[in-house]
Amino acid sequence: MTQRMPRRSSGLQWAWFAAATAGGIPVGLLWWLLAPGGLNLITRDPALGEGTNPLVWLPRDLTLAGLLVFAGCLLAVFITDKSRRSRQEDLVLALAGSLAGAVVAWQTGMFAAQLWGAPADTSINASVAFSLRSLPVLLLWPAATAIGTFAFSLLTLLRQGPEGTAGPVGRDAASGA
Repeated sequence: MTQRMPRRSSGLQWAWFAAATAGGIPVGLLWWLLAPGGLNLITRDPALGEGTNPLVWLPRDLTLAGLLVFAGCLLAVFITDKSRRSRQEDLVLALAGSLAGAVVAWQTGMFAAQLWGAPADTSINASVAFSLRSLPVLLLWPAATAIGTFAFSLLTLLRQGPEGTAGPVGRDAASGA
């Protein structure tokens, strides 16, 4: 006779996906508020306020990149919370949600620019409008989540030892050295 392991409700497992995906909305709004070519609250330089200036395009992408890395690190902190047991399914759903959240952030920022930004003439170049030129930036949120989760888990393992006992790894218990 096989013994069944108690399963958590599937709604709780999907909460990581939903939370990470919904987190893309404030990240996208922050991107539009802070980035050059958007509302430009970081520099407030009028020369960087227009998308027609090619010097705006890289900082605009880097602003979203920084926000996505921050969101990934924050998600990694929540995934590796010590008060609950970490599960692989939670990590996989959080990674999928972080990728979806990055896409939501990108689209939210572009939608905010269409709603509240000045109209842009994109006949010269499509990047004149508030947009993302380098799509691999969207992979930074799941990458930061994965790397952060790995780092936190490794530090926890090194602190607790191989069998969950307190103490450093590699210390000889018999000799006390």
